[in-house]
This record gives sequence, structure tokens and C-alpha cells, in this order.
Amino acid sequence: MNTSKLNTMETLEKKSKEEFVDNLTEIFEKCGNRAAYYDSNNLFFQEDFEVLKNAGYLTMAVPEEFGGMGMKLDECMQLTRKLAYHAAPTALGLNMHIYWTGLSADLYRAGDTSLQWLLEEAGRGKVFAAGHGESGNDSPMLYSTCKAEKIEGGYKFTGHKMFGSLTPVWNYLGFHAQDNSDPENPQIVHAFMPRDSKNYEIKPTWDHVLGMRGTRSDDTLLNGVFIPDKYISRKVPTGFAGIDGFILGAFAWACFGFSNVYFGLAQRILNTVLEKLPNKKSISLGRPSMAYHGGIQRDIADMVLEMESIEPHLDTLVREYTEGKDYGPAWGVKIVAAKCRAAEGSWKVADKAMDIMGGAGIIHKAGFERLFRDARLAKIHPANTYFAREVIAKGMLGLDLDEKPR
Repeated sequence: MNTSKLNTMETLEKKSKEEFVDNLTEIFEKCGNRAAYYDSNNLFFQEDFEVLKNAGYLTMAVPEEFGGMGMKLDECMQLTRKLAYHAAPTALGLNMHIYWTGLSADLYRAGDTSLQWLLEEAGRGKVFAAGHGESGNDSPMLYSTCKAEKIEGGYKFTGHKMFGSLTPVWNYLGFHAQDNSDPENPQIVHAFMPRDSKNYEIKPTWDHVLGMRGTRSDDTLLNGVFIPDKYISRKVPTGFAGIDGFILGAFAWACFGFSNVYFGLAQRILNTVLEKLPNKKSISLGRPSMAYHGGIQRDIADMVLEMESIEPHLDTLVREYTEGKDYGPAWGVKIVAAKCRAAEGSWKVADKAMDIMGGAGIIHKAGFERLFRDARLAKIHPANTYFAREVIAKGMLGLDLDEKPR
């Protein structure tokens, strides 16, 4: 292929992506207009989902040869952040699908075709969700309270999954369970359950939750569900010893996604305060607005400092992961540290914002209390503050991450 033809193809590809992103800008704004309705009525973001799916948002990480945009982690995270600025629950819910497609695309580009079928299905419009949440399991993906039993042709799964975002629309639920048939060598089995599988039940649990109501993250009960071998994606040892490219990639795409969702939301919160503060009156300052209050100015500065420190940290690690920088085992520490830093910093911004908003901040129709409630969930998502600090400290001290007692 000659150079001029190659340059032309690169230009067309760039233009196509620019048009794709430009088209999403208006869609994101309209998603923001619907967010309060979904929250107030405990409804899934159905219209957002349909519009974004039609626009190609769900296939942005799918390689072009399978019908997607071929975007890598850094590009996908920027779009996740922009959507979250307008409609954080929508961005969070769709992140559960994006991280499966992004992980699968990374593996495919590295020569691992074990999840090529997933990319093909995603390219056809199928939707993937995550079923990793479990009550009592504070080491997500590494251990499981659900049971995996090997039988002829596949596995049978039994257990209770929580926080199943995208419950109304998924075609495949990606989850894990534990095979204890060999007590000396327990394994984690990762599988994808088709929607038409038998012996499972969706249990509605997401009405009136604190925040992120639009994700409709209901529970899923596995009552001896049979999953054929073709949908078994990995069998690895329990604990940190089982972390391979699949597990690390899932953590990276999920945690960087969570981080960008809540960072985007925090940016919306900060901008809301900056917009409303000049109109907030003071009877005691002798000034036209509370913007002249020294304590409030300090809080505004602290909020900006949080945002200014999160963004370069997050963007640098996302870029380095995309470029394949070799940090070896340290990637685990860096991923959970970035998520923890983004979650805790974003929540500090939201908390200070509520102080500044005062009584007006708790009025439902004003809209701020919804953003505040959504922001609080940042610290709950894996890796939560306890798990993150354990991994960071043990990793830096060179300790066995699986050593008991914890």
C-alpha cells in the first residue's frame, strides 16, 4: 500500500471517530435531561440505552473488523467521563458492558481469541453485563460465595449475585463462581450466561436505593444454571494467584471506568456550585453574594485542588495502560490506587459542595441532592477503600496478598 493511500485511510478513520464523538455530544446532553425522571421513578434508563445503542456507543471498544469503532481504553474513558457529566447512572450502567468488550478487544489484539465470540456478539448488538457482586465477598472476582460444579458439557452454577447493572437489557451475564471439588486447589470459574438459560431468577431489589437508581442493578439468583463449556471463559486458582491477563484486564477496564464515571460526576457537581454560588445571598457579609465568604472560597479551592490532582493521575495511568507500559505486578496496585484516589477525591468534592449549597442542596426538585446521592456510591464500588488499602500496603511491603488472617 502506498503512503498516500495509507494517509487517506488514516484521515477517514479519524474523521469517522470525530463524527461519532460529535454526534454523541448532543445525545449526552439529552440523557442528562432524562436523568432526574429515571431517578424519581426508579426506572432503568431505557431511552438513553436505545439512543446510545443506535449511535454506536456500546460498540466503541469493539474492533472495526467486528463492526465497532475500535477505540482503546484511553478513548473509551474520555467518552465515559463525558457521559457521566450529564447522566452518571447511564455511564455507570453501560460501563459494565464496555469493560467486557474492551477487555475482550485487548485480549484479541494480543493474540488471545478466547473471547472473539463475545466481540462478534457485541458487534451484532448483544449486551453484556457483570454479575460479580456477592454479599459477604470483599475480594471481588478473586473468591466467590457462589458454587460451580463441573458436569458433562459444562458447569452448573448456584448462588446469589448482587448489583447486576443493566438487568432489563443484558443478553449475557458475565459472572464467576468457585469450584471446591478439589479442596486443596479450589478454582474460580468465569462464565457468561445467555438470557435464555434456565434455572435463574431476577429478583427486583433496586427501588429507592441511595443512588445510581437508573442502573436498575437488581439481584440474580442462580438455581443450578447450566452453562456449556463454550461460555466458560476462564478457570483460575482462587485469590491473587489466579490473576492473569483476563482478570487484570477486567479490573483495569472496570476500575478505570468507575473512576471516570465519578470524576465526571464530580466535575458536574463543581460546575453546579460555581454556577449557583454567585446567586446565593448573604445578609451578614455586606456583599451581594456568598462567593465573597472566605470559608466558602477555601472550600471551592479545596474542591478544585481535588479535581486537579485526580485528572492527571487518572489520565496518565489510562494512557500508560493503553500503550502497554510494563509495570508488571505493580499494575494491580496502580489500578486500585487510581480508583481509590478518584472515588475518595470525588466524594470530598460532593461533600463540600453540599456544605456550600446549604438547605437548598437537599430539595429534591433543585436536582443537587440527586447528584450528591449518586456521588456517595463511588467509595462502595470495587475496589472499595478497605480492599484498596490492603492491596496497596501489602503490595508495597512485598507481603503475600493471600496470606491469612487478613
